[in-house]
Amino acid sequence: MTQRFDGKVALITGAASGIGAATARLFASEGALCVLADISEDGAKALAAELGDSAMAIACDVSKQSDVDAMVQAAVDRHGRIDILFNNAGIGSFGTSVELTAEAWETVIAVDLHSVFYACHAAIPHMPRGSAIVNTASISGLGGDYRFAAYNAAKGAVVNYTRALAVDHARDGIRVNALCPGLVDTPITAGFHDIPGLKEDWTRRIPMGRAAQPEEMAHVAAFLASEAASYVTGSIIVADGGATAHTGQPEIAQFADIPTE
Repeated sequence: MTQRFDGKVALITGAASGIGAATARLFASEGALCVLADISEDGAKALAAELGDSAMAIACDVSKQSDVDAMVQAAVDRHGRIDILFNNAGIGSFGTSVELTAEAWETVIAVDLHSVFYACHAAIPHMPRGSAIVNTASISGLGGDYRFAAYNAAKGAVVNYTRALAVDHARDGIRVNALCPGLVDTPITAGFHDIPGLKEDWTRRIPMGRAAQPEEMAHVAAFLASEAASYVTGSIIVADGGATAHTGQPEIAQFADIPTE
C-alpha cells in the first residue's frame, strides 16, 4: 500500500469512534504517527493500543480551550510538530430556537465550532509548510434541517471559517479544507435505527440509497490531507451519496406512468 503519510504527525479529534477512528486507522496504515484525542479516554487508549507504538491517546474535552491547548502541546512534546490536523469532534442537539436551552445551544457551538478555532489557534504555529487541516463540517452546514438549529449554525460557521483559514494561511504553506458528510453509520446515528421508519425514509432521500460507512469518509479526509490535494485549499467537499444534488421534489414516475417522449 502507498505510504502517503510516512512519518507525518496526524492529530485527530473525536478519534475514538466513527469517522475519527476510521480515519486514524487509515492514516496509521499509511505510515502516520497518530495522536488520538477524544473525550473518551478509554476509547482513545483502546484505539492507540490497536494501532501500536506509533499512536498516542489524549483525553480531551474540545469545548475547553485549556484541554485543546494541552492536547496540542502533548503532540508537539512527543513529535515536535503537527503535519495534519483533523478537527473531527462534534455533537448535535435536537430542537428549534424556541425549544433549545441556552446551555444546549452553547454546548453545540463550543464542541462543533469553538473547538476548531481552539485547535487551529494552538496548532498552526507548530505546522510546517506542506501541512494540512481538514475540518469535519456537514451537509447540515450547507442548508437547514428541521429542529437542528444549533447544529446547522455551528456547521455552517465551520464551513466559512474553513475558507477564512485557507485564505489566511495559504502563504504559510498550510492547506485547509472541509469535509461535509451526509448520513454516516456511526455510533452517533445508531439511535436512528430505533425510530420506526426514520432510517428507511432518510435513505430513500439519498440517491445512492444508503448511508455512508465511516471508512468512506476517511478516504476523503485522507485525500484532502495528502499531497494528491496539493492545490486544493478552501474547498468544501461534499460526500453525501447525492443527497444535496437532489432538489427534494418527488420522483414522479413512482406515482404515474410518464411518457418519455
